[in-house]
Amino acid sequence: MYQQFYNFTALPFALAPDPHFMYMSENHKEGLAHLLYGIEHGGGFSALTGEVGTGKTTLCYFLLEHLSDDIDIALVFNPKLNTLELLASICDELQITYDKNQLSLKSLIDNLNTHLLASHAKGKQTVLIIDESQNLSLDVLEQIRLLTNLETTKTKLLQIILVGQPELNQLLKKPELRQLNQRITARYHLSPLSYLETKQYINHRLVSSGGAIDIFTPAAIKRIFKLSRGIPRLINIICDKALLGAYSTGIHPITTKIVNQAAREVHISPDYSIRDFLLGQGGGVILFLRACVCVCVCVCVCVCVCGDFIVNISINPLLFLCLSITQKTRYCSSFFK
Repeated sequence: MYQQFYNFTALPFALAPDPHFMYMSENHKEGLAHLLYGIEHGGGFSALTGEVGTGKTTLCYFLLEHLSDDIDIALVFNPKLNTLELLASICDELQITYDKNQLSLKSLIDNLNTHLLASHAKGKQTVLIIDESQNLSLDVLEQIRLLTNLETTKTKLLQIILVGQPELNQLLKKPELRQLNQRITARYHLSPLSYLETKQYINHRLVSSGGAIDIFTPAAIKRIFKLSRGIPRLINIICDKALLGAYSTGIHPITTKIVNQAAREVHISPDYSIRDFLLGQGGGVILFLRACVCVCVCVCVCVCVCGDFIVNISINPLLFLCLSITQKTRYCSSFFK
């Protein structure tokens, strides 16, 4: 809708894991290096973890685009499978034929082993990537471990990359999976972006879409970072909604006000600081509360100036409360300067 307005060649903040838009932060570079190390050194298992929306799947697609042609890839994106279904999915991905009317663990593993040996003889490697691995059952994870027993005397025939949320690390610490955990030779945890990386990330995606880098004001980018906490998926959601809001209202560049409105529309709650609260960066409720604070401050100032006189005339609980608030605010006055 706003693509023509901003002269974008593609939507800059689409949620699809398109490696064309991959922004390689220091964390992502290091994560990629760990995955490549695990593949090249034939350790058997690698693990990539990160919070929801930190770019794990996109990094995997980016990895696939940079692997050589002598590496066969099997991708499994639905880990809610039993052992038999998982092995069948792996065979399907590697285009291994099997009798679908007589499925058994033995037949599938035998067919897989035959294929891996033939690929190895041709000088090819085979890599299995399982996304959302934190959802795998213990039985399936144990079977995956057994797949790394398919090997020659010198190398593993199958390299396996487990990709998942932080819960995957907790799962691997279970006593039942200690053998699998010990076989992971390369592991990395993706962290959210810093403020500087968030700014570079937004600019990178705008430029990659043929847009300009001055669409968002510096203050708006700071707000996006605070709202998203540096998580790329949330950055995309907020920026996409902000672009739509700016297009519909004809405002350019995109301001903090538009970013806040976009966040509210997608139900991303702002983590208001005291400074934001006092500046009124929010909706009607925030403005109402802000007015209440101003009234309370005025009352406290009056009590502070005329406190002794008032106390002599009439001492009541309300004045004691106001005097107490005034005394407390003196300790915090430097915070609001």
